[in-house]
Amino acid sequence: MFIANTLATKAYSKIIIYYFSGSGNSRNVAFWLSKCAEENKVESQIINIAQIDRHSIDAPEPGSLIVFVSPVHGFNYPPIMLHFIMRFPKGKNKVVLMNTRAGMLIGKFITPGITGIAFYLSALILIIKGFSIKAILPVDMPSNWISLHPGLNERTVKYLHQKNKERVRVFARKILSGKSYYKALLEVYDIFCAPIALGYYFIGRFFFAKSFYASHDCNNCDICIKACPVKAIIKVDKRQFWTFNCESCMKCISNCPKRAIETGHGYIIGYSLTFSLVLLAAFYKYFDLSYFRIENSIVKMLIESVLFILLLAIWYRIVHWSMRFKIVERIIVFTSFTKYKWWGRRYKALKPD
Repeated sequence: MFIANTLATKAYSKIIIYYFSGSGNSRNVAFWLSKCAEENKVESQIINIAQIDRHSIDAPEPGSLIVFVSPVHGFNYPPIMLHFIMRFPKGKNKVVLMNTRAGMLIGKFITPGITGIAFYLSALILIIKGFSIKAILPVDMPSNWISLHPGLNERTVKYLHQKNKERVRVFARKILSGKSYYKALLEVYDIFCAPIALGYYFIGRFFFAKSFYASHDCNNCDICIKACPVKAIIKVDKRQFWTFNCESCMKCISNCPKRAIETGHGYIIGYSLTFSLVLLAAFYKYFDLSYFRIENSIVKMLIESVLFILLLAIWYRIVHWSMRFKIVERIIVFTSFTKYKWWGRRYKALKPD
């Protein structure tokens, strides 16, 4: 529980918190901020950007403190938050930037995630729009990305929640009293993640979007389709189909009541090897013989990236169609790490208190 302790001075009469959340981490941070504001007699408003018209955004009230909270995907804010900030109306308000990056636990030491360019890029956009950045804070909430690593155990999740709740509360009291906070800028290694962040934005996120599928355990409840914050899941041939709009927020895989949604490690690795060893070699052989040899490394990288995504879309459609056959579906399921207990613990953020 938060311990009420009214601030001696209040720098703001209202705080507006815009957040995006997949499995609940950013939602919890937004709630903790709001709770602390209310305890200190500061009006608060929480807005889930996935539930509003992001193309017609109301200008914030002058003098209000604006907070943006989002997870980090590929060392940057995910496109839904980044594009929201790009469309945000101009203003003179003070702004706080926060993220929930992938926290882990070794003993009682919380290993920090990496923010990448999330703060730098968003701050630049907002400053150009007339805002001033008052504070920034990365919050090392439990990582939910079981596509890349085994799911965290219950002890780790509870510990990270408790420690981060206390940290957010201390931070909230500082900013509500008018103080600035830029300690995260000391993490200078973040800027070196810029090439990876750009690669993820233009290529990586589309790759991960096509890694999800629903096994035959699916009972067609359509909870995943209804709950997807970016409406990235549709029905094709009466089966769930992930489009390139997917943000890999993990909400679907975390909330499926039948644990039917998996990450297809087997077919993704299979595609990557096939593309690298067969398809790409065949393309260059044909292109060299029919036209000319491509020597420029940047041009080659661009061509390969476009080919990779285009052929991935075809590969995914073939896999999706083939899963109507039981033997194919079983092979795909049993080559998916998320199927197994030692890897696939589903993550849900604890309810904020």
